[in-house]
Amino acid sequence: MIDQMGDKANAKTTMKAAGVPCVPSSEGTIADFAECEKTAKETGYPVMLKASAGGGGKGMRAVWKPEDLKEAWDSARQESKAAFGNDEMYMEKLIEEPRHIEIQIVGDSYGKACHLSERDCSVQRRHQKLTEETPSPFMTDELREKMGTAAVNAAEYIKYEGAGTVEFLVDKHRNFYFMEMNTRIQVEHPITEEVVNYDLIREQILVAAGTPISGKNYYPKMHSIECRINAEDPYNNFRPSPGKITTLHAPWWSWSSN
Repeated sequence: MIDQMGDKANAKTTMKAAGVPCVPSSEGTIADFAECEKTAKETGYPVMLKASAGGGGKGMRAVWKPEDLKEAWDSARQESKAAFGNDEMYMEKLIEEPRHIEIQIVGDSYGKACHLSERDCSVQRRHQKLTEETPSPFMTDELREKMGTAAVNAAEYIKYEGAGTVEFLVDKHRNFYFMEMNTRIQVEHPITEEVVNYDLIREQILVAAGTPISGKNYYPKMHSIECRINAEDPYNNFRPSPGKITTLHAPWWSWSSN
């Protein structure tokens, strides 16, 4: 399952076969720049180049006009090779004014899956999520039902077992397109647990032990937001600045390693 969905180009091919809506894109990875030019012309500008093995915005370039394509192709491949040891690229139609909405799913060893509604992670900086929110303020009941059904169909098509997330791009007209699947529990899963009263970690263990899921879908009864704190260097163009945290102060408590 990880092999099928871990590579984004392969995942998209699999989801097309499953009948899940996908962004117009290249058929798998792009062999060379000549094919890149041809695909961009067929897809129509603007386009987005993406690293097949990528994540976190690495190896990703938006291209708005043909004369910028070669530079984007070269730099994206170099960045992807350095970050992932793999410079294979694929291309998608660039969705303007997008929302990034993901559906939490759980599948069992009997071929059944259910969804636990959505998390909206559209607030991002440098392609990194800053907040996660559920329910999404952009979502309608009809859209939630459609996206939930698509996510369940995706999980059942690959006979997915355990907790996972099917991620979608949603345009301003509320058309949604498969982007990728995270074949694991995600750090943002607690906000889903908060609003549907469901222990995802416990469920993973039960599924691994052969327990069937209930089969019903879950919908938010409350509202929850997760915020991520990113350490950055303001004197160096706000580059990531990892290191040891020695002091943390919040309005209601303080902590120090000393």
